[in-house]
Order: sequence, then structure tokens, then C-alpha cells
Amino acid sequence: MLNFIARRILQSVFVMLAVGFIAFAMFRYVGDPINNMVGQDTTLAQREALKKQLGLDDPFMVQYLRFIGHAAQGDFGVSYRQRRPVSELIASRMPATLELSFVSALIALLLGIPMGIYTALKRRGVLSHTFMTISLIGISLPTFLIGILMILVFGVLLRWLPSFGRGEVVHLGWWTTGFLTKSGWLSLIMPAFTLALFQMTLIMRLVRAEMLEVMQTDFIKFARARGLPERMIHFRHALKNTLVPVITITGLQLGSIIAFSIITETVFQWPGMGLLFIQSIGAVDIPVMAAYLLLIAFFFVIINLIVDLLYFAVDPRLRLQKN
Repeated sequence: MLNFIARRILQSVFVMLAVGFIAFAMFRYVGDPINNMVGQDTTLAQREALKKQLGLDDPFMVQYLRFIGHAAQGDFGVSYRQRRPVSELIASRMPATLELSFVSALIALLLGIPMGIYTALKRRGVLSHTFMTISLIGISLPTFLIGILMILVFGVLLRWLPSFGRGEVVHLGWWTTGFLTKSGWLSLIMPAFTLALFQMTLIMRLVRAEMLEVMQTDFIKFARARGLPERMIHFRHALKNTLVPVITITGLQLGSIIAFSIITETVFQWPGMGLLFIQSIGAVDIPVMAAYLLLIAFFFVIINLIVDLLYFAVDPRLRLQKN
């Protein structure tokens, strides 16, 4: 187990270096940040002085190595647009994104897995057909359209929920949370459901497909022949064997919730890292864009490591192979 974790950590380091190189190389040649930092009256000499101060006149590899060295210490430079440390900007936006992603993932798991199990065991029921219809809608409609429709219905027509922003937040040190205020919860409902709908339907369909496949295997037929109760067969034997592929896809989807919260945050003007990234693209704010991609890659690496460790807890065959 320790050797496995050590190998995965080493692989993760190489992944982060590769992502850092791609991100920095991609944004290095996108626009000219100097034009967004100075006015029209700025002289050429002043432009060159600012370029030298930011290190933009150094060779590419020198800039990349400097960026990686500082990033390893949590220092992503200074935002070209806001003239503030990037780590400070991300830290101020991270609580909003993580809370939105956490609630969305919780909704997707708590609804998606039971719905998948039910539609697999009660395929001909009316409720199963309803769930499948909802899943078809959730997969077919784009996220931004779902968000706009929810704003129209619940924010404009019914006026039940706020249509933008995060509501009132409580400061707990550097962390800000909306979980402790009513307006925070009300503001969270629509973005969370919008972000969770696609993931929920995907998890539901995956659980349903895997459950139907497992129910046709020989060991399930043998368990029935032994006279075991249906509940034990469904939840102790079938569901446990369904979880291995489900954990893989679910882990990746949880990472994508954080990565692709950009659209939801833009639609609802949610003050998270995704909205910060979109704003940075318009201003060619290279340090913020590169730091955001590095952070998303870090989240994926951590989630994949957790998923691999969960394999050992769920599937005993993997433990035997490692031994």
C-alpha cells in the first residue's frame, strides 16, 4: 500500500509539472498584458520598464521555472489586472467555489445513487419512467440553459429565490461561508441544483446500468438459489459489486464539478474561482489563469488518489493483486 501511494504521489508531481508547463505555455502568447495595465499616455520606455519589472522580457524557460518554483511555495505572482497577489485572490474566491461544489456533489450522490438503484430494481414502475425522463432532460439540456430557466421560473416569475450572488456570508478567519445565514442558503439552492443535475443523471444511469449487469451474473443467481432474502441480495451483494466502476466515474465527476463550475458561476454571478477565471481571460491576466488551471489539476490529482485508495476498501481482488 505504501509503495502504491508513493508511486502515485510521484506520478502526481510529474502531472502537475506537465500541467504547469502547458498552462504557462498556452497563456504566455495570449495577448499583451501590458496593454491592459497601462494607459494610452504611457511612453514606450515606461512600458519596457514595467515589462522588465514583471520579468516578461526573460526567456520562456526562465519564466516557467520561476513560475513553478514560486507556485510550489503557494506564490502565483501578482494579478496584472487587480495588482494583488494571485494567492490572495484565489483564497478569497475558493470558499464560494468549494461550498457550491460540495453541495452539488452531495445532491448528485444522495439523489443519483438511490434513483439508479430504484430504476434498476423497479424497471417497469411509473416512478422509474419519471426518473429516466428527468435523467434524459438533465443530460440533454446544457448547464447554462438550465440555470437561465431556473432563474426565470424561481427568480423572476415566482420570486422565491435570489437570482444572483452569494447572499450574506459569515467570516470564519480567512474562510467565508453562507451556510450560517438564511440568504446564503437561499442563494445556494439554484446554482447547486443547476450544477448537480447533469452529474446526478450521469451517476443514476451508471448505477442503473451496472446494477442491471450485476443482477444477471451467476453469483446473484446462486444467492437466490440459496434462498437469501432479496434485500440482502440487492444491497449486500449486487450493490457492493456495482460500486467499483461507480467510484471511478463518480470521482472524476466530482473533480469536474469543481472544474466546470465556471458556467454556473457565470450564469448566477457566483463569486467563486470560476468567475474569477472568466474575468481574467478578458483582461489577459496570465498569473490568475495559470494558477487556476494548476489548482484544478491539483484537485483532480487528489481526487484520483482518493478513488484509487477506495478501490482497496471495496474490491478485495485488488488487494490480492497488490499482495
